[in-house]
Amino acid sequence: MLNPPAATLPTEANALPSGALGVPGAPGAPVVQHFRQALLWPLRLMPSPDARHTHHGPWQVLRDMGDASPWREEVDEYTGDSSRFHERHYNEFVSFLPYVQRFLYGEGRSRTKGDDSASGSDGDSPMRIFRRHDIASVRVVSQPGDAPITLDVVHCDLYFFFDIDVVLLNLEVGVNHVSLAQAQDILYRFGRAYPSGWEPDGSALHCMASVEWLGADGRVLASSDAQQRESFLSHVAQHRAPRISSHWAYLMQPLVSDHSDEPGALRYRQIEYYRMPVMAYLSMDDPRRLTRDDFVRLALVTGAGATDAHLPYADHHLADFEHKYCYDRFWVDAGAAPNTRYLCNGHALVVVGDAHSDFFCCRDRGVLAQFRHQHFLLFLIAHFQKASLLMFSDQLVEALKKLDIRSTPSVKQFKRAIRSSFERFLRFTHRYWFHEISEQAQVRALSHMCAAHLGLDPLYDEVKSRIADMNTYLDADSLRRQASTVVRLTVVTLFGLIGTITTGFLGMNLLAEADAPLWRKAIWFGVVFVATTWLTIYTMVKSQRLSDFIDALSNDRLGFRGKLAALARVWRPGAD
Repeated sequence: MLNPPAATLPTEANALPSGALGVPGAPGAPVVQHFRQALLWPLRLMPSPDARHTHHGPWQVLRDMGDASPWREEVDEYTGDSSRFHERHYNEFVSFLPYVQRFLYGEGRSRTKGDDSASGSDGDSPMRIFRRHDIASVRVVSQPGDAPITLDVVHCDLYFFFDIDVVLLNLEVGVNHVSLAQAQDILYRFGRAYPSGWEPDGSALHCMASVEWLGADGRVLASSDAQQRESFLSHVAQHRAPRISSHWAYLMQPLVSDHSDEPGALRYRQIEYYRMPVMAYLSMDDPRRLTRDDFVRLALVTGAGATDAHLPYADHHLADFEHKYCYDRFWVDAGAAPNTRYLCNGHALVVVGDAHSDFFCCRDRGVLAQFRHQHFLLFLIAHFQKASLLMFSDQLVEALKKLDIRSTPSVKQFKRAIRSSFERFLRFTHRYWFHEISEQAQVRALSHMCAAHLGLDPLYDEVKSRIADMNTYLDADSLRRQASTVVRLTVVTLFGLIGTITTGFLGMNLLAEADAPLWRKAIWFGVVFVATTWLTIYTMVKSQRLSDFIDALSNDRLGFRGKLAALARVWRPGAD
């Protein structure tokens, strides 16, 4: 059964938000009947000091924490009770190509009774999801003096991936009946890991004036500290890394920032821009009332403008806006969901539609269901791929920083790190890297838009080239070392051949000790053994110079004096 229009939608448990009181704004301004925002924050997981954690994966650390962690592994519709599996989940599954289905859902992810973990190894299900349920809503104030807006938290998840040191935080919030300007401001200000700066009066730039996580009882669990300028400044001065705002740090616990002083087995670092990738769903009374300025601000997430404001950027810069950022296949006054427009710039994916369209507001078969399932997953895939490539790039840089060519252990550690990166990159390519994720026209088009704006193909080629260069260097270095070893062994063999032929000519013995007592033969054996060992080692030490002498002997253009000089250089100090 189709849902009623968004203005009269019943609240869905843990899904549809309750809304905010009042709709501030100018009379006649566009109103968003239902607003959804989904943040996706890619982070790099840092190596754990405990090798056991690295071996079993970071999700095992959260499992072992039990009640000490608010995160619980999500038994979703594909791994749990089949009664939870609805048509919207089926539509989500069949939207993707088979190899993408294996990435998203794994193979044989069913659970058996009495088994505490998913059947099969962790590698069979490459994506692990953990969810926390203690945060019911978030109260935000865009700018000092504004009325607070309470957004319901639909869900808060962590996504882990097998064999990839990346975690993605997904936070979905929603509210009913807000003005378009309020929705634009929430999109612009909410998803920021830390302030970009401060105004002369001390207020934080471009981020919320206040953010408070609320429990089910309305109690404040954590609040933002973006106005505390000195703490952010001192952190950067000390660690050369930005400080994560307190409300986001609270949300990630027990994961902690790698640059913080807090203890924690799971540590993360920022890997992308401090503004989190964002998705948004806006159901409007009349989408056709929105101006080109409104769509530009939504697509590029520039925040709300003044009522008499023009385009946020120069006209020539936005000349191809519709072609680059808009998917207008359904931007017509016809069809199941008329006047539906998709806006994508890679960092953001926004859908705007008619609140009076049952199909647009339907959470089972309509656009709202697609936004929360198919569109979210294509957005997640694109940003997971980008974060993974950036993670590989960071690992290469760190391996080079630790390399000291004068230290043999450092060289060996560098080789192991590069070999490991090369192997993991191959597994990433074959398990997680794909250009086509769906044959459905809409999913395919939006996926291509995300990938193109994020520059995934050039980034992949760049990282692949860097890893290949590193691997080629290691191969060349190994061949050089092998060639050097062969030269040294050849020199030792050559000079040892002289003594062997001399003493072995006609089977002669220089010392006739065959009938001597055993103790005397043992002494002679020891003396010869020590002398031969010393001579062999000495020849190995001088093998490089002896090799040069052999080259000089074989050079017909070099005179007798030159060959004698080459022989003398074998014992000359500093001849290398």
